[in-house]
Amino acid sequence: MNRPEAPGMLSAGARTEAPGRIGVLIVNLGTPDATDAASVRRYLREFLSDSRVIENQGLIWKFVLNAIILTRRPRAKGRDYEKIWNRENNESPLKTITRAQAAKLRPATDVIDPTIMVDWGMRYGNPSLDSRLEALVKAGCERVLLLPLYPQYAAATTATVCDSAFATMMRLRDQPTLRVVPPYYDDPVYIEALASSIEAALASLSFTPEIILASFHGIPKSYVDDGDPYPTHCMETVRLLRERLRLDDSKLMLTFQSRFGRAEWLTPYTDKTVEALAQRGVKSMAVVTPGFAADCLETLEEIAVENADIFRASGGENFALIPCLNDSEAGMKLLAHLVRRELKGWG
Repeated sequence: MNRPEAPGMLSAGARTEAPGRIGVLIVNLGTPDATDAASVRRYLREFLSDSRVIENQGLIWKFVLNAIILTRRPRAKGRDYEKIWNRENNESPLKTITRAQAAKLRPATDVIDPTIMVDWGMRYGNPSLDSRLEALVKAGCERVLLLPLYPQYAAATTATVCDSAFATMMRLRDQPTLRVVPPYYDDPVYIEALASSIEAALASLSFTPEIILASFHGIPKSYVDDGDPYPTHCMETVRLLRERLRLDDSKLMLTFQSRFGRAEWLTPYTDKTVEALAQRGVKSMAVVTPGFAADCLETLEEIAVENADIFRASGGENFALIPCLNDSEAGMKLLAHLVRRELKGWG
């Protein structure tokens, strides 16, 4: 399905319109521009060169990155992207969905002020966060609300969005006032959106899951030891979800996916849990990914394909991925709520 560009998509540069406007910029992680090895390599180089993502950017890591990872991984990852690629728009689902979220957010800001501009960008890849922030400034936005699409804070996600935004601000002589939406892992509207989407998805299945996994993207354990609050946020989200859905920790389990490298990451690991549950005799399960605001490679391929294969190869039978909130009615109600709340005093 073709999706319209988000409102406010302007080229960067000096201001061309009258000042005083408010801009809203939603930001997601990012995506390669295409599935070929060169495009994936370019994306991975930018992503893995971020010292928030890989904190030790020393000579050993640079050798591993350039001599091993960027020579071997792009082709394999490109094949994974091929499995989920939006061929009609020739882009990843993450880009399609984020664009739609920005477009559907506009009616909520129109109620506050029809001159508010809504735009979207990616921390890595295109459209870049810095180009969209500069475009909002050019369009006359003196105040910009930055909405990182990460419910749970982590230095490798939310903080690096802020780093990039403020690095862009350092290059601007005429800086806008910047406000950042805080983590919303325990916001009642977020919890209700997740719960209602889970209930709707379960009602549509032809089977009843014995267990639901709430799978979050993992981070190295060392990051947590150094003070990252991410797992605490994840645990609180799941605690509130259990309370809302009236499920205990044996029916709604917390796991972490997407580990990378040899270091210890947050446990329990999603793939190992899926395998163990199937070997234990669990025949039906569903997985929800509350930390992702939009379906992407980590949900559509890693969970719905890789982990589904692990489950069935280990003795399981029925496996379902519960979609992210995406640009659904519940998902947009959440984003509108966050924006309205944070724009108070700016209208």
